[in-house]
Amino acid sequence: MREHHRIDVGVRWLRPDKSPAGRLPFYATDGAAGLDLAACLDRPLHIRPFERVRVPTGIALNIPSADIVALIFPRSGNAYRRGLTMANAVGVIDSDYTGEIEVLLTNIDPKTPIVIEDGERIAQLLFMPVVRARMFWTEEVKETARGAGGFGSTGVRLRYGPSKEEA
Repeated sequence: MREHHRIDVGVRWLRPDKSPAGRLPFYATDGAAGLDLAACLDRPLHIRPFERVRVPTGIALNIPSADIVALIFPRSGNAYRRGLTMANAVGVIDSDYTGEIEVLLTNIDPKTPIVIEDGERIAQLLFMPVVRARMFWTEEVKETARGAGGFGSTGVRLRYGPSKEEA
């Protein structure tokens, strides 16, 4: 079995009025890529259809290096079962952000309000390496087979093996 890459990330509990027990982000299974993040609420939060809300987690992170970014992703089970997803698709937590982690959730169910309870798992947190780009102006970009084709230019169907023209 391959050894996992590991980093140490300090987690600060920001709610002295609540117990941090069970609030540390955690991997739900041995094969999980993301740590589950839980809501930290004083009362249940009702999200109306198409409403966007910031959901606090009660934690702040000490990301150890500018070479690491924390990314927050929606939980697929919430999206499928409840119509709950993240309004910004992915949340980016830069290494120099030290405030409370909040998750921007939206209810995409057109009819049903969603209730979030304190301690409920609302998102997943992944840590990824950062590659810093050094930007510069240029007069041209390299030529490729695809060129400037975008937004579906490579087709919509899966290809299995070579096309008739290539065979």
